[in-house]
Parts: sequence; C-alpha cells; structure tokens
Amino acid sequence: MKYQPLPLQSAEDIDLEPYGWPVGIGDDTVLSDTAFYEGAVQLCQPGPFSSDDDTTLSVARVRPRNNEVIWMERHFKHTQVFVPLGGNPYVVVLAPPNDKAVPDIDAAVAVQFPGHLGFMMRVGTWHEFPFAAHDPVDMIVILRNETNRDLDQLANDEAEGEDLQKRNIKARLGVTLGFDLPSR
Repeated sequence: MKYQPLPLQSAEDIDLEPYGWPVGIGDDTVLSDTAFYEGAVQLCQPGPFSSDDDTTLSVARVRPRNNEVIWMERHFKHTQVFVPLGGNPYVVVLAPPNDKAVPDIDAAVAVQFPGHLGFMMRVGTWHEFPFAAHDPVDMIVILRNETNRDLDQLANDEAEGEDLQKRNIKARLGVTLGFDLPSR
C-alpha cells in the first residue's frame, strides 16, 4: 500500500477557485446594506450556492482523527457548504471535479482553514469530510437530504446514488492520502 503525503496549504494563501469559494467576510469582501437596520446588517454572497428543495442544514461535531484519507466523495446536484462555529481550524482534502469514477489524487490538496472561514465547494469537487486540526470543531453542513440517504446505502465500503459517489481510494487506487499538521 502506497502512502502519498500532501503538503498542507493555508486556505488564505491557496487559490481555491478550482474547488469552490471561501465562506466568510474578509477585507476585500463587497457587502450590501439591507433595506432594514440602518446599515447595521450587511450581506454578501460568497459564491453561487446551488441546490433544490431537498436541502438540509446539519451541525456536525468533528473530533481530531487520523489525518489519512481513505474515502473521497463528490456531489452532482449541489454545492456542499461547511461553516465552522467556535473558531477552531479544520482541514479539507480536495481534488478538482473530473469526468472519471475516481478523483485525480495527483491533483489533491490538503487545505487548512482558519476557524472563522467556511467553504462552499463547486458541484463535483472531490473531497473528504473535514478533519479537526487540533481541537474539536462544530460546523454547519449544508447539503441535500438525498446525499444522506445515499450515504446509508453502503456497498463494498463505498456509497453511490444520483447525487453521490463516495469512493474508497485506498482499495481502488492502492493509495492513502495524508497530511501533517504543524505544531501549535
């Protein structure tokens, strides 16, 4: 079995455009006033969120685990969103969308997000569920209910449906992706 280390890159330093959009308000974010609250509430849209009426919002508690990627998945019908609560950093392993049945692991990246920045993935972006960097992270997860139903339909340690392909890259490709976190 081959182990392929991924360099850990900062979400604030990497071009995320091939994978999706950061979710948060930075210094260069364009904000719009609402018709109410005399400018005390301003809004922005970080990217073109896409889904249908089968969308759900969940809160996940992500605890530290082994920093190795065995599975990667992608969605065909929606942009999935991860929004951290509480300020703890997290890592997402990503690979660009492709037309193959497995991710291009040579194009995979491990991206560390600060605890104030969420992430919305493009439709079709290969990813593994986020990793807690050091401390548990509570995060809002926005996705389709169909995806949750598809994840319950395991076959040979994988899941598949109209909106989901979850692949065991360790079994299919003989590779386990991984990353090292810097010390605190």
